[in-house]
Amino acid sequence: MKTKLTLELEKTLYETCLEAGSIAVEEVTMPDDQGIVDTLSYQHLPDGSDEWRCYELKVTKSDFHSHAKLSFVGNYNYFVLPLSLYQELKDEIPTEIGVLSYQKYDPSQLEAATEPVLAPGYLTVEKKPRFQEITLDQGDLMRHFLYSLAREVRKAKRVETGISQYSTDRLFKELKKRHQHYDIYDPENNFYDRFIDETQTNAVTALQEEIDALNLEIAKLQHQLYEVTSK
Repeated sequence: MKTKLTLELEKTLYETCLEAGSIAVEEVTMPDDQGIVDTLSYQHLPDGSDEWRCYELKVTKSDFHSHAKLSFVGNYNYFVLPLSLYQELKDEIPTEIGVLSYQKYDPSQLEAATEPVLAPGYLTVEKKPRFQEITLDQGDLMRHFLYSLAREVRKAKRVETGISQYSTDRLFKELKKRHQHYDIYDPENNFYDRFIDETQTNAVTALQEEIDALNLEIAKLQHQLYEVTSK
């Protein structure tokens, strides 16, 4: 399960790659047991060459120090870290690996924006990476990149078709996942709360409509009874 902070880093990195003219996709499984790249970007350069950049996202010290394989297989490779975490770990970053630090926009920055803000924060280049030649077969790399893009397209198409294809049990599990990302400082943005509130409101409205209908029926019966007894 990805944390809220990890999702913020992903979203910000994705928008940053788009602004740079790159195509980016998350969680790309590498060939030859090279692990999974958190985010991989591709760009075809004006000189006719291809450029690959790999990004590993880390939000805690334990995550950074985990034994999970680091799939730095690109021409340029980066850690993407919250600024505070980078300041703690900067002496541990390998020479050839670059660093992008993440900072979240504060409300005043968002209010001052003259264009729509598509990401929750911004990235700063703290350390530039060294160029490396690609050691993997470029054809294999491109195929795995395209497989991951196709996966994301399938996800997007499922969203477009709505939730009718999902079972009630699956929907319940998804709601529980949203609850795990509960934001106590911004409750209006919690999908789980909005769903519960709307469900309760709809239930109360439905019950009120049923009560109103029953009261109307009772009033009609009372009127009919009055007419019968008054004759």
